[in-house]
Amino acid sequence: MMVKRVFDAVFAFLGLTVLSPLFLLMAILIKLESKGPVFYRGVRVGRYGKPFKIFKFRSMVQDAERLGASSTGASDMRVTRCGRFIRKFKLDEFSQLINVLIGDMGIVGPRPEVQKFVDLYTEEEKAILTLRPGITDWASIKFHNEGEIIEASGIEDADEAYARLIRPEKLRLQLKYVRERNLWIDIKIICATLLTILSTRMGGGPVGVPGPSYISQSGMADKYGL
Repeated sequence: MMVKRVFDAVFAFLGLTVLSPLFLLMAILIKLESKGPVFYRGVRVGRYGKPFKIFKFRSMVQDAERLGASSTGASDMRVTRCGRFIRKFKLDEFSQLINVLIGDMGIVGPRPEVQKFVDLYTEEEKAILTLRPGITDWASIKFHNEGEIIEASGIEDADEAYARLIRPEKLRLQLKYVRERNLWIDIKIICATLLTILSTRMGGGPVGVPGPSYISQSGMADKYGL
């Protein structure tokens, strides 16, 4: 685990250094478009169930969580114009390198959840909380287009759509990572994440995600690259 922590800290420091000009540009654009802070600091559940505040470039209007569900559809009216660009290229996730540097998160690990969904964990699923949450994992690659899936579901409540269509498969993939994790798997996930960002922007699908998929039963798997 010490090797992973050193790897994460070095990767985060180098990433923040290289991306600092882009971060400055995004901060300016966010402040020019709407009132509120540059970063969204939502509370997530971390390792051993300890809550922490996540760093994400703000892609929605100020106090968006008070105005709707914690899950977000593709055409959610709370998302700003600048925010749509930020979300399309996952730029809001890069700021979580700050969380990695200070030790709240790792580069790779189960994506952190809000408390309401953690409260639903079974005894088996609580194993997810033994690891630091991460910026990316198999589930975040597979559901790179989470907002589109929620939007296409026709389910009015975004949290309900997330719980029914995404959460079961997300938990399967997260438990798979808990059982099989090692540095080589982390490197594979990082590479698959970068390739997926490129692939999906050119009309392709996610890269390298292990099957099977529960969500394929919904009939949306082919359309949304699941």
